[in-house]
Amino acid sequence: MKHLLGAALVIWAGAVWTGAVQALELHLPASAQQTVTRDTSQDRYFAPVGVFAEGALPTRMIEGAVARSAWRIEAAGLTPLQIIAPMRDQLETAGYTLALDCAATECGGYDFRFAAEVLPAPNMYVSIRNYHVVTGVRGDGAEAVNIIASASSGASFVQIIEAGAPAQVEVVATAPVLPAGEDAKALMRDGHMVLGGLDFESGTSALGAGPFETLGQLAQILQASPDLRIALVGHTDNTGSLEGNIALSQGRAQAVREYLSAQYGIEAGRMEVRGIGYLSPLGTNATEAGREANRRVEAVVLAE
Repeated sequence: MKHLLGAALVIWAGAVWTGAVQALELHLPASAQQTVTRDTSQDRYFAPVGVFAEGALPTRMIEGAVARSAWRIEAAGLTPLQIIAPMRDQLETAGYTLALDCAATECGGYDFRFAAEVLPAPNMYVSIRNYHVVTGVRGDGAEAVNIIASASSGASFVQIIEAGAPAQVEVVATAPVLPAGEDAKALMRDGHMVLGGLDFESGTSALGAGPFETLGQLAQILQASPDLRIALVGHTDNTGSLEGNIALSQGRAQAVREYLSAQYGIEAGRMEVRGIGYLSPLGTNATEAGREANRRVEAVVLAE
């Protein structure tokens, strides 16, 4: 059976919640790294549904499974609204009604932040002057999702709490895939890129015949920038031994280098090959979707 490595990856980090009505997919920037997760199968969560006023924070009590997660985003310059706006749209698309959508002092500032449930530092950080909050509810109020995004000078943080839906929670973080029509700017801006759509025989380093759109695009980048050097880094899921997976991941990276040299004339000396097995996962290895995301080859910029 063949694996299509990275075929489903997109330029965002995704959180997929399997809800009672329809699955909800929330997108974070690709540099997001999960700092903590805390799931309980039977719990109570008091979801904020109004701003802090007259000494109180209006909340809706939700009983059932509660999934909590926090994420750190190494992306200077992003505002809390820029981070949270796509997720707000995705909540509404999934049938949630916005019960709360406010920012910083509008929410109640210091009082709101300390009245709402926030995971402890250093996993989650909320700047009193720079945060945005959204709460969506659905199912006659039986389900709720609360999102808090905050930005500081060095990084941004996001907390997602989902309550009332079944406890099955799947989180897959993905690096950016080279999309059709992109040029060297994307690779040079981010410094690395997952090479999506690579076709390997299961358990082997044999690359299929192609053609592979992302390798063609990568070749165009290398041809247009003759001084550019990259590393091709292979990754696997955690099935099997570390030694075996390192060998397999390096073999797949080597197969990509050979393909680029044979098909496009790229000098092999411009492309280093590394394999690190399962030591740098993008997502959980506990699910098939996570394992699929972890099986990949990335291009990493070295020098130009």
